[in-house]
Amino acid sequence: MQVRANAWLAPAKLNLFLHIMGRREDGYHELQTLFQLLDVGDTLRFAVTPRGELQLHLIANSTGQLVPLADNLILEAARLLRDHVGNPQLGAEIQLEKQLPMGGGLGGGSSDAATTLLALNQLWELGLTRQELQALGLQLGADVPVFIGGRSAWGEGVGEKLEPVKLPTRWYLVITPNCLVSTARIFGHENLTRNTRAIKMADFLAGGSRNDCESVTRNLYPEVDKALNWLSKYGPARMTGTGASVFADFPGEEPARAALSALPDCWRGFVAQGVNSLEPSRDAT
Repeated sequence: MQVRANAWLAPAKLNLFLHIMGRREDGYHELQTLFQLLDVGDTLRFAVTPRGELQLHLIANSTGQLVPLADNLILEAARLLRDHVGNPQLGAEIQLEKQLPMGGGLGGGSSDAATTLLALNQLWELGLTRQELQALGLQLGADVPVFIGGRSAWGEGVGEKLEPVKLPTRWYLVITPNCLVSTARIFGHENLTRNTRAIKMADFLAGGSRNDCESVTRNLYPEVDKALNWLSKYGPARMTGTGASVFADFPGEEPARAALSALPDCWRGFVAQGVNSLEPSRDAT
């Protein structure tokens, strides 16, 4: 990936499947999932500042949503990293170009947090390993470690046990209906399936997988159900995470963009290519 001065891509992810195998004593759920990273995401820019100042500025927003800044995961990640190394004088000015919708299941907030940890570890010259950053990131959210790893991966545990995978190159049309799905509401719902058996990659490739959250989300959020029904005209349509975003894969960019051109005006969408790795650099082009 090419370097552009201090501009870092915070990529989106898709859950190609999501199985819930049980609930742990700490309230989290045991999961199996396959994370597919995309070449589309938010963009963050960083500049080191003196005297411990941490500032976040929203310089572009294409989501149509109000983006909170004061309690943003970006600042939480910066503070966590600074506290971890015990140097309150470390500061940064951060600019955010927001493209990924909140409440969509695309991992936007987690990706922003992961990118912040990676970038400031470099700019502040801290020298923390990727594994150390992943352990810190897990304190911010279960999806943060996969973005720090920078590779599409098979995930287990709460999503933090990761095994990098190499997936066939596919193009995706991602649609986000006009609703904000509450992850806590979905995972706390009495009708959520929590006893799916563990599978192997061969099972996934043979079509033996699903998103256990999908039926609950479709019942609670009719717009997600409508989007899945519309997208199913082009092939198997799936939901990522707990929603609201849904997706279908295509063999090339042209058919994906043709489907996007027919998208109803009430929904937002984009076309992206799946990527196996964001190495050697996370800098945006």
